[in-house]
Amino acid sequence: METINSKNNQQPSISEGLGRPKPADRLSLVSEYYFSRKLKEVAQLNAEGKDIISLAIGSPDMPPSEQTIDKLCEVAHQSNAHGYQPTMGTPELRQAMADFYKRWYNVDLDPKSEILPLIGSKEGILHVTLALVNPGDEVLVPNPGYPTYTSLSKILGAKIVNYNLREDNGWQPDFSELEQMDLKRVKLMWTNYPNMPTGGRARMETYERLVQFAKAHNIVVVNDNPYSFILNDNPMSLLQVPGAKECCIEFNSMSKSHNMPGWRVGLCASNDEFINWILKVQSNIESGTFRGIQLAAAEAYRNSDEWHRTANIETYARRRKVAEQIMDTLGCTYDPQQVGMFLWGRIPDSIGNVEDLTEKVLHEARVFITPGFIFGSNGERYIRISLCAKEEMIEKALERIRSIK
Repeated sequence: METINSKNNQQPSISEGLGRPKPADRLSLVSEYYFSRKLKEVAQLNAEGKDIISLAIGSPDMPPSEQTIDKLCEVAHQSNAHGYQPTMGTPELRQAMADFYKRWYNVDLDPKSEILPLIGSKEGILHVTLALVNPGDEVLVPNPGYPTYTSLSKILGAKIVNYNLREDNGWQPDFSELEQMDLKRVKLMWTNYPNMPTGGRARMETYERLVQFAKAHNIVVVNDNPYSFILNDNPMSLLQVPGAKECCIEFNSMSKSHNMPGWRVGLCASNDEFINWILKVQSNIESGTFRGIQLAAAEAYRNSDEWHRTANIETYARRRKVAEQIMDTLGCTYDPQQVGMFLWGRIPDSIGNVEDLTEKVLHEARVFITPGFIFGSNGERYIRISLCAKEEMIEKALERIRSIK
């Protein structure tokens, strides 16, 4: 008599019969995020005792304001603060966001209908694309630009149409070039000023042209605006342009301007119709953020002018001077008028490939800096240095780099 474990009664293994599960086809369209992959290598080097200094990631290393942290702790101690929150955000947070836009940009927003809190801009990119773009529609993406504009659009089945940003044009869109494109299937255009990675400044004439372009071609322009307070005395918003709210959306994030990258708080601002479309997507994907974070974020939006000057201008200005010395040591050229929390520089013509430089710096000087090709083909001759490290660490990185030159 055969036992229950006999070979005749065994089910075929996955490898013998059914085969292994396969990933969705969309995964073939994207690769692992560069920093996700590269940080594994850096972690391994550190495990080997290499003590890598990272000047690659734009993650502020300073804390939020004291009153922000105090408010978080206060609310966290309240027994009734830990339940689900409205996807639309608390009234206190939406009002603080509207007040912030009025205070800094002189833009009027209805907190009840023209603002939607986000868990950062990445989430916003996903939700806006789902709300406005059908599979097969086209999306205008800057080159160079934030890689997530491209990767999420591909995952969602949109077709990427790159438009050029060039150094000789101040990293602004070339509208004559845009007008020559076939735009019939374009639904969305991503812009990002002040620009990342290039540090190109926001310009009112660019914003005005973007609104004209959007209206002329029935395209929704989305301006990603998290850097307007970093090394910049003149914060600007696309929504300052008359009529922009009718055809444009703007993101703003607390990650950079308020030293809150891990809190995951941002906003989306536009007309009530666009906001309702995005909310319909958002409410089917997530629930509202913890109440303590929302009320603490509302407190952070009331930070003093002095706090912003100290944290976002004076601190980064000191770091920037050392980063410029790194660029000089590497023989790179850069625009001293660029803004934001990175320094973007062109590598010498004598260097064949940007990774020849960044890998040499990583493995010989033990400093991690970012090659510009990850932002698009127009970044292939550039590097990016993050200012999100203590001044003494950037100085130490400078010493190491000088030692290999």
